[in-house]
Amino acid sequence: MSTTARTVLFHEIGGPEVLRIEDLAVPDPAPGQVALRVEALGLNRAEALFRAGTYYYQPSLPASRLGYEAAGVVTAVGDGVTELAVGDAVLTGPGIEMSAQGVYAERIVLPETAVLRRPAGVDAVTGAAAWLTYTTAYGALLETAGLRPGDRVLITGASSGVGTAAIQVARRIGAIPLATTRTEAKRQRLLELGAEDVIVSGGSGAEGVAKEVRRLTGGRGVEVIFDAIGGPGFRPLAEALAPGGSVVVYGWLDRRPAEIPWSWPFTIHTYANMALTTTPGGRRRSTAFLDADLADGGFRPVVGEVFEGLDAIRDAHRLLESNAHTGKVVVRI
Repeated sequence: MSTTARTVLFHEIGGPEVLRIEDLAVPDPAPGQVALRVEALGLNRAEALFRAGTYYYQPSLPASRLGYEAAGVVTAVGDGVTELAVGDAVLTGPGIEMSAQGVYAERIVLPETAVLRRPAGVDAVTGAAAWLTYTTAYGALLETAGLRPGDRVLITGASSGVGTAAIQVARRIGAIPLATTRTEAKRQRLLELGAEDVIVSGGSGAEGVAKEVRRLTGGRGVEVIFDAIGGPGFRPLAEALAPGGSVVVYGWLDRRPAEIPWSWPFTIHTYANMALTTTPGGRRRSTAFLDADLADGGFRPVVGEVFEGLDAIRDAHRLLESNAHTGKVVVRI
């Protein structure tokens, strides 16, 4: 028997005002599927881009769903589901297509492959803030760039959810994180999270950041740059690399063209988290890395603000786009 659940939909691209809450039918899980009661949502920049039509794939309109990350409890399982059972506390994330499977809802049904067991003792708000940020930092820094103990890594946009996770991932393996932020207001929090130094870019731009990195590293530069921005600042930023270093670009906050600098040799990687976490091996490794560090307290997801209820979703998206917060924005259902 199907039921209904309050669900966030949008029928046209645009700002937070296009988000609507509607009652949508929730079917029983088919073979290989899992039904969940959602307890909390973790918001990501990707969802604001998707809603605005500027993500790497387009929403199916009208009535597109939205959202990658939720924490909740299994309420039913379909035939053939063996890894999860009714009552399990879980997270979502791997392999979700937002138009059809977006998780902004009170109840959802997903493929078993998109659902992960939540580590014991991890509450819903923490769980909703963890999966995408830490698996992105893990996949980009460790699997793609090969970050090693003692390496220095420059993290741009470090006050974001992924940025704050990257600081912790780097520290966890013995690397040395340098963080950038646009305003002085976020410096102290980034230092508390483990940044070795914080560079406030202000009006100096990428040129000023690269110059400060050279000063902080005695002229050598960093082994890895973890960049969420791209755009024209990419070329001067790459001047902060040590010889033979790597840049991992995982976002395009500045969508203008980027030039490749001539300070060879160095390596440029582009990183898409789903390319790792939807493969059996990548899912296994990233999940094991996340679970171990959540369980022993090594990872502490940074939550900038918690909103209450789906009715707050537009305000939550406004905060997400304001860049006034540090860490993740979470909506508790």
